[in-house]
This record gives sequence, structure tokens and C-alpha cells, in this order.
Amino acid sequence: MSEADYVVVGAGSAGCVLADRLSASGRHRVALLEAGPRDRSIWIHLPIGYGKTMFHPVYNWGFYTEPEPNMNARRIYWPRGRGLGGSSSINGLICVRGQPEDFDRWAALGNAGWGWKEVLPYFERSRMAVSEIGEKHELMEAIIRAANELGIPATGDFNAGNQEGVGYYQLFTKNGWRSSSATAYLRPAEGRSNLRIEVNAHATRIVFEGSRAVAVRYRQGAVEKELRATREIILCAGAIQSPQLLQLSGIGPASLLQPLGIPLLKDRPGVGENLQDHLQLRVMYKCTKPITTNDDLASLWRSMAIGLKWLLWKKGPLAIGINQGGLFARVLPESKTPDVQFHFATLSADLAGGKPHPWPGFTMSVCQLRPESRGSVRIRSADPFEPPSMRPNYLSTELDRRCAVLGIRMARSLAATVALKPYIAEEYRPGPSAVSDDELLEFARNYGATIFHPSGTCRMGNDPMAVVDERLRVHGVAGLRVVDCSIMPALVSGNTHASAVMIAEKASDLVLADAG
Repeated sequence: MSEADYVVVGAGSAGCVLADRLSASGRHRVALLEAGPRDRSIWIHLPIGYGKTMFHPVYNWGFYTEPEPNMNARRIYWPRGRGLGGSSSINGLICVRGQPEDFDRWAALGNAGWGWKEVLPYFERSRMAVSEIGEKHELMEAIIRAANELGIPATGDFNAGNQEGVGYYQLFTKNGWRSSSATAYLRPAEGRSNLRIEVNAHATRIVFEGSRAVAVRYRQGAVEKELRATREIILCAGAIQSPQLLQLSGIGPASLLQPLGIPLLKDRPGVGENLQDHLQLRVMYKCTKPITTNDDLASLWRSMAIGLKWLLWKKGPLAIGINQGGLFARVLPESKTPDVQFHFATLSADLAGGKPHPWPGFTMSVCQLRPESRGSVRIRSADPFEPPSMRPNYLSTELDRRCAVLGIRMARSLAATVALKPYIAEEYRPGPSAVSDDELLEFARNYGATIFHPSGTCRMGNDPMAVVDERLRVHGVAGLRVVDCSIMPALVSGNTHASAVMIAEKASDLVLADAG
């Protein structure tokens, strides 16, 4: 195929879904372009491999933000998946849909058809395999009892409607292996004659005839190529690279593009704006008992035992990954629904995905669910291989700073309960010297990091700053849509992969309906 009916750019959480759904009938030719390689590494498919792919030079884009003014000028590391499956091949495996109110808020902002009742069927249609954590862990059981002491109920399902509670996460796994968008959607579709998959194919520009998108230019190896689309081009490159590609193609703020010498096709000031992310604050403790994953990995015999457990029964730490349990609760008096999320890991390390500490340790990672802070993604030049400038503007509002401090205090309240206190040897970080609100905020500035949920940079809506309409068509041009987390008007209350799949499932119906 030198042309296809649909050209999908990016084989990540959303792109794999679209490649499958649009090619399923056999009536449409679909081409899928992915800048990275095939997902052949064992560390992608083994859940514990999350730590191995966190800094992988091939399977991870390894972005860094600009120096953050509210984070003591630190540049924050932003891992993003590169290769088939995208970030669904390297993420923390957690299945959280968000709160019904999140999607009703999208609809209230003028996006008809995106309320909870309309999106729920697309969550339920997802082909992603979801598993329960079948084994109870002594430390996680103590954390659940600790939360109960604070009045937080236990739950067996954070996706049952009422998100508030504490319990074990559901994971995107199947029989001890990771379930990514590539394994759930792309694998079953790969043999279709009407589906073409190109890897190591870095999209560099969208080609227009008038105001209609007609082709994608990409580089594969040292060769420049062009693939034409007779119907539509669909960007699924994520919240960083979808706006980057639009800007490189002349769609974006005139004030940004014209000084860079990029011919302006459409002045859309919202392209790359509205960037949102969940800032995680990792409160860590030394444990009194050698029952943590740190201890498993520090011992040759225990490492062999967990490996054997996975080989024989597909259970244990290798089948779970990093975070076993979670908690959704309210720390702000004005909140009507949970405003923070905890990820509990029976492991501790100075960096997420880094080398575990040499002592028994565990982590309570807390993030604000609906931050007010807004940032941007903007290209630096006309070079498509230069990473764009990323400015999340973490902690730029008073509410976000209040929530950060209260989230840390809630972690300490859990540690001080009758249930959990016997497991606490000492607080490693922030440490007992951080007492006041200012000291806890300084800890957040010095150690806060992304929890890997950048969103919102091609916002859906109908106002001048919106980038796509409610059918995900880019305003002002024809034959071009964006389908990924960048279209979120506001960040969902939880991990974003399930919502990315939902968006793509709904988008596939919109695309096929328009084709009809």
C-alpha cells in the first residue's frame, strides 16, 4: 500500500485499538505507523519488567520537562512508551476508569456524547484483559486495616461506581503476563491483508491539500517516505507528540510557529496548551519485618523462589508488578468525591523504577486527582526529531499545594494507626525533620515526580482554545482527528490507560459512522 483509507499515527494505547476496529470488517485499508520497534523484549511482557523499561533507551522516549519553577527548577523525567503498545507496554498495569463525574464534566463543557452513561459501554467493550490480584500480602492487609481505622471503607472494585475506598488494584494482566493494547488488539488483527503495520516509522509532518489532510510523511531508517490517506489521518501519538505533530504541520499558535519558519495552516492557539498531569509524592518507610519486595530481590534464594512461583503458577511479585493496592479518599474539606489516590508498593527505591533499597521498605505514593495546574507542550524548532518543550507547571495553584501537603499528612496518618504502626521502623522520606506545611511542601518540590499521566494538550470542545470537536475532528481542517489522552478537557480521576482505550473504542464508532 502506498495509500490507505485510514492512516493511524502511533501504535500506543489508542492506536492499536483503532487499527483493529477500523480494519475488522475488511472493507477499509488501514495503515499503522509506529516510531518505535516491535514489542519483543521479555521485560515488556513480564509485569515486574516495569522497572527494566523505565529508563530503557529503545522502548522509552525518556523525555524531560523544562526546569519547573515550582519544583525548585528541577527537570522532571517523563517516561513514555516507544514501540508497539506504546505506554501500555511499560506502564504500571493498573485498571482505573475514573469517576462518573469526570465524564459528566466533559459533557458539561460542551462535549455531547461524552457523559458517563455514554462512555460506560465503551469501557465495558474494552478487550483489555483485567485480572484480580489473587494473593493477599501481609503489609497490604495492614494498610487496608489502617485505612479502615481512618474511616475509609474496604473495596474490591474501584470501578464499581463509588471510587472511594481502599483495596487491591485490578491489573491489566492475563495468566501472569502483561495485557497491553498491542497484545489485546493488535495481535489478533496482524494477519489481516487490509492492515499494514510499519515500525521504526517516525512521522515528521502531515501533508495538506488546501485545508484537507491527505498524507503523512515519515522517516524509516534513513529513508523519507509518504503514505496517503483517502479518508482520514488519525493521530494517536499521545499528549506530547500529537500536539507536536500538529504544530510541525502548521496547526497551532501563530505566535509559536511563525518565528520558527513553519508555514501557518491554521492558527489554533490551544494546540499544546491545557497540559495536565498527576504529580506523585512518594512517602517511604523502612519496614520492621523482612517481608517486602526489597527483601525478595536482595536474596538469591528468594529471587529464585519468586521466579519459580511465576513459572509454575504465574503468581507472585513477577506477575503483579510494582503497586499492589490503592486508596481513593478526600483530603480537601470542600471535595465531594475522592481528590487523592494512593499507590501502595511493597518496595522502595529512590526513583520510581530504580534500584530497590538494601533494607525492607515500602512506599505510599499519593497524587492529587484533579490538579488545577495547567502547562504546555511547544515545539522548539521545525526539526521533528527534537523533543518539544514540556512545561507541566506543577504546584502552580494554592489548591494544588494544599492538596499535596494534606496528601502527605494522610500517608503519615495511615502510618500512625494501630494496624500499621508495628510495621514502621522509621520514615525514610520525607523524614521526621519535615513537620510544618512549608517543610512538607519543600519535600514535594524536591522529590515530586510524574505518575505518567500527561493529558489535555489537544482539548476537546467548541471554544476558541479547543483543538478537536466532540467527534474528535481537528477544528478548521478536514480529514484529521486526534484520538488519545490529549483530547481530555480535564484529567480523569485515576490512571489514564483505561480511559485511553475507551476514547479509542468510541472514536472507532465515530469514524466508521462518518464513513457510512
